[in-house]
Amino acid sequence: MSAADEHPSTGHELPSVDVVEALGAGIAAAGVALLPARVFAALLATEDGRLTSAELVDLLEVSPAAVSGAVKYLGQVRMIRRERERGSRRDVYVVRDDAWHDVLMQKDQIYAPMLTALVAARHSVGDTTRAGERIQLSVEFLEFIQAEMDAIAERWERYKKERSDRASRP
Repeated sequence: MSAADEHPSTGHELPSVDVVEALGAGIAAAGVALLPARVFAALLATEDGRLTSAELVDLLEVSPAAVSGAVKYLGQVRMIRRERERGSRRDVYVVRDDAWHDVLMQKDQIYAPMLTALVAARHSVGDTTRAGERIQLSVEFLEFIQAEMDAIAERWERYKKERSDRASRP
């Protein structure tokens, strides 16, 4: 199937394979596993942000099982959600418009397990040892990041409102 063709069974226009692959590679370079990065890129680059599993299989030339694992991961980290396709029994995967915000604001899920492990490790090696002091610095850094994330979220919401206001002006 060539870039930007309609998928035969759904009529969705699919994004350019070149765009998907370049974007997916960039996301993967930042640490996301390659297939979830490619699936996320495909959804992000699709006009309505919605694709079925069959469309992802065709576009990415991977197995249904591979797509299943990728969308499961992306759903767990709240980058996409699964819905029922209108008038059908098929699932459709939908990218969240503000996916990066949603992922990065999951402070408790991201930092709590690390902080718990760091505090336990600090106690195990001794609070006053050089290792304990180094671990404590990690604890303080993550606590600092958590506090800063709240301020960043507030600034982001203001930015989005100002962006929306500018876009709605004649």
